[in-house]
Formats: sequence, structure tokens, C-alpha cells
Amino acid sequence: MSNQYQDESVKIFSLNGNLPLAEKIASAFGKKLGKSLVKTFADGEISINIEESVRGINTYIIQATNEPVNNAYMELLIMIDAMKRASAKTVNVVLPYYAYSRQDRTAKPHEPISAKLIANMLVEAGATRVLTLDLHTVQVQGFFDIPVDNLFTMPLFAHYYKEKGMEGDDYVVVSPKNSGVQRTRSLAEYLNTTLAIVDQDEALEEGYVIGNVVGKKCIMVDDMLNTGQTFATAARLLMEAGAKEVYACASHALLSPPAKKTLEEAAIVDICVTDSCFTEDERHPSNMTYITCSALMGEAMKRIHENTPMSPLFHLEPKSYM
Repeated sequence: MSNQYQDESVKIFSLNGNLPLAEKIASAFGKKLGKSLVKTFADGEISINIEESVRGINTYIIQATNEPVNNAYMELLIMIDAMKRASAKTVNVVLPYYAYSRQDRTAKPHEPISAKLIANMLVEAGATRVLTLDLHTVQVQGFFDIPVDNLFTMPLFAHYYKEKGMEGDDYVVVSPKNSGVQRTRSLAEYLNTTLAIVDQDEALEEGYVIGNVVGKKCIMVDDMLNTGQTFATAARLLMEAGAKEVYACASHALLSPPAKKTLEEAAIVDICVTDSCFTEDERHPSNMTYITCSALMGEAMKRIHENTPMSPLFHLEPKSYM
């Protein structure tokens, strides 16, 4: 490995949530993945063995908690406990996707705050720090009693669209629902565009557009792309409101069925997503483009280990980590 990181006081491990991404993150950092074994007994019980010494080592565990979500979290909790019992100096948890982050408040009576429960379990298991990507709401950081670094995907998407010349007066950045305005405003500032909002009733698949999109090329922004229905409905409403073309980007492509069919039939030219979540190729819509978040996360891990500022990673410049 040409960019081998020489510091032997750090080791990186991966679980099964998104192994291809973990390998790319480790490569961006300059390390090979450490050796560990994850076994599952016939009844579903998970067993983990760390196959090299981590005594006194700063360890990083990469685990995307995409489908199957609950298995992914159990793997992670058991691995954290194994690291702690093996006398690792620090146990840094790297979560490209933080599942349960949508459940961050009691929207209705008698509901749990599951995002807080997950935070409690990670801390109690022995995690000393968390690095994650585009939390559903930044307030989830406050659920932890350990340091949390939440990276943003908007600089990555801005870089993608700027390279294609998709900026300026011909474009408008759109929030496909009224809860994602801050994310939309961030990308609009990067691309020097106006912004619009689709206020939609997802149950009825109806709504209306707030803002001028007539003759414009629209870029919709969201954090999670699950079934694709939010994007599909918003794209139809934008075209009905006079938009010229519709594009979309999302941080986490969960792609729960029937996302492939819904998105391929939607009036969307291109959907740009990161590789934070792993899904099989057959679930990927033909109009989807993947960009990697590995260099960004690898650089963040290096900055955490070296105690250098994280702030440069929250802006479009520099581009060396993209």
C-alpha cells in the first residue's frame, strides 16, 4: 500500500454491515483492516473473536447499521465489548449510517426515543468516541456522553454537481419535504442557486411547491432514500409546477422495496447517493449514481487520531479528501 500509515498505535476493524466501504475507508486512512472473525450460531446468536492483539491500541470499528439493522447493532455492541475486554486503549465507533436516528423525539404519545437508546447502549458497551455521517438531525449528537463527530455529505454533493457545471441561475435546489430545509439551504449556497420546498402529504402523494421552479433544473436533497416515494412524488409535483428537469441526491441509500421500481419510473434524470449503506446491485435503480464517502471518513479518522482540526472537512475546500 503506497500510502501506508506508519503509526502502529492504531488499528482499524470492520464488521459485516458494509465491508466494501470499510476496505475503502481503511485504504484512505493508510491501513489494512485488522483480523477478526464474526460467527453466527444456528439460533442467530453472534460470536466475535479479535484475531490479533489490541492491547494499548487506539481501535476503530467500522459498521454501517443498514439492513439487517438489528443484527448490525448487535455485532457492533459485541465487538465493542470484545475490544474493551482485550484492553484496547480507545474504542472509536465509525458509523457511516446511524440507524434509528429518525426516532429522535416523541412525536406521538407513548413513543420511545430509540436514537437515545442506541446512544446509551453504545456508551455503556464501552465506546469512547463516535464518528458518523449526516445524522437525520444534528441534535442526536447530544444523546451521547462521549465525543461525537458528525460529518456532512453536502460538500461531496456540491463537488459532484460543480464538476458537472450544475450551478447558478438555471438551477434550484429543492427540499422534497418541509423538514429538510437546512440541508437544502447548505447545498444551494454551495451551488449559488435559489431554493424551493415541496410541501407534500406522503400518505396521499399530493402537495404543492413553495418557490419558483418554472423553467429550472431542480436538484432535490434528502438524507435518507428509503422506498423512494418521497422523491417520486416531489419530482412529479415539480414537473407539474413547470420544472425543466429534476435531479436528486441523498446521503444514505437504504433502497427498501419497491425503491428500484419507484425511482426508475419517477421523473428523475439522475439520483446521486453515497456508499454509506450496502445494498445488492439488483436493488440499484438504473438512474442512480454512487459517490464514495470513504476518503472523507478516512481523513476524519486520521484527524481524530492525530488530534488535528476537523473543521476543514465541513466545507467544500480543500478537495484532496474527495
